Amino acid sequence: MRTVAASLLLAALPLAAAITKPVKVEGGLIAGVPGKDASISVFKGVPFAAPPVGDLRWRAPKPVPAWQGVRTAGEFGNSCVQNIVEERKPWTHEFMTHNHVSEDCLYLNVWTAAKSAAERRPVYVYIHGGGNTEGSGAVPAYDGEGLARKGVIVVTVNYRLGIFGFFTHPELTRESDVHASGNYAILDLIAALHWVKANIAAFGGDPNRVTVGGQSAGASNTHTLVASPLAKGLFRGAIAESGSTVSGLMSGRKLADQEALGVRFAEAKGSRSLAELRRLPASELTAAIPGATLRFGPVIDGYVLPASPGEIFAQGKQNDVATLTGCNQGEGGAIPHPTVTAEEFARQARQRYGDSADEYLKLYPAATDDQARASSNAAAWDSSRTSMYLWALQRGKTAKSKAYTYFWDHTLPGPDADRFGAFHSSEVPYVMNTLDRSDRPFTAEDRKIADLLSSYWANFIATGDPNGKGLPHWPAVGETAGTTMEVGDRNAPVPVAGDQAKLAFWEKYLSKPLPSM
Repeated sequence: MRTVAASLLLAALPLAAAITKPVKVEGGLIAGVPGKDASISVFKGVPFAAPPVGDLRWRAPKPVPAWQGVRTAGEFGNSCVQNIVEERKPWTHEFMTHNHVSEDCLYLNVWTAAKSAAERRPVYVYIHGGGNTEGSGAVPAYDGEGLARKGVIVVTVNYRLGIFGFFTHPELTRESDVHASGNYAILDLIAALHWVKANIAAFGGDPNRVTVGGQSAGASNTHTLVASPLAKGLFRGAIAESGSTVSGLMSGRKLADQEALGVRFAEAKGSRSLAELRRLPASELTAAIPGATLRFGPVIDGYVLPASPGEIFAQGKQNDVATLTGCNQGEGGAIPHPTVTAEEFARQARQRYGDSADEYLKLYPAATDDQARASSNAAAWDSSRTSMYLWALQRGKTAKSKAYTYFWDHTLPGPDADRFGAFHSSEVPYVMNTLDRSDRPFTAEDRKIADLLSSYWANFIATGDPNGKGLPHWPAVGETAGTTMEVGDRNAPVPVAGDQAKLAFWEKYLSKPLPSM
């Protein structure tokens, strides 16, 4: 799609050698390696904090120990502790972590096409998804070369996962200088952003033009960073793919509740003290406990998060940055071929919507099985898009910066395409421009879509606005009421709900108070 590519605000520079000399960063000198595209230099496995092992387990990240000589940054560092699987359909090889895992995992990776430190290119810090229990900056779909060719310096980052990233316990809170525990993963991400602020200029990046973003858990963690006072001044834009919904606006895990879960976990492991827990091998900590579950995510600790992200936004105390966010056609319960029957659809509607069920069934009728199946998808799409839209409107009450929302509709090709459609995370290879990191049967149309979507992302990272010459206009929230930008197969604004009556129903239903967590 030459017209779009040529019109980028930051068009890729002609092929030439990127930064080739060793770069000085916190800790010492590092030497990168050529990318698949020789005009791009890649610096892999760069430590941004001390290994959080031994007595540093469940502590805020510490400074990087210095090294002597030049450190070759040609291989990804360890990924954080998780179970490695080759694929979990619909997520195939390109979406999964494949390298060695360890608690020594606080590494990041940099892709740059800059030829000197003086260029000051915009920077994208990408946070991987995986439910805060898996994932890595080394996942093939997150490769930074595709966006680097469009003038963006890309940084992917690891952060502690699961029990290592979010464990809370009264002893941890007591030993902390800030009287908090948990949120170690978020502190890792904040440490990585500080590293970027201090070091990215050496790679040709602009420390004052940093956008942070991610998908799924990475999107949720991005919202936490936008809400956290500790991240103030570290970035000026945010991208949240499949992570913005009004239903989670006021939610948050309280420290005391999570500490109680931590105590029960320690007891189940037979550990009577924090010191004993720190001596347990990682494999013992991650072994399942029958009948016991821990939820891994940010906690309202009074330090990283003084309140829930929703409350912080409502108070106008968030980091006010331009935001791009959206959801996918194959999320929220929608699938290409629903199997629900008319009877099941009606029963589920009465269970879920109670007194509003009759209104719901009038808007989404189910006289036949085929009609029920069509209504099932239509309702899922309208609900997801309206929830995201309401989130953006709520955000806009205290934000001066603009927000842009999208609805991704393109089916990722492959042997299971008809089964999964535009599934959760299927947009990632397109927005990151990494189709070449997959063996799926991509067509010229797929490459055209990837060029267009990654152009929107590159423009937003550069300016806080996805629009650019040659691209279909993407309205900001509030520019055209009740709409979102449909992207992929159809690149144009569309209503967030099928009609005004449906929009009114979802606004009423989704605005109901949520039960406390």
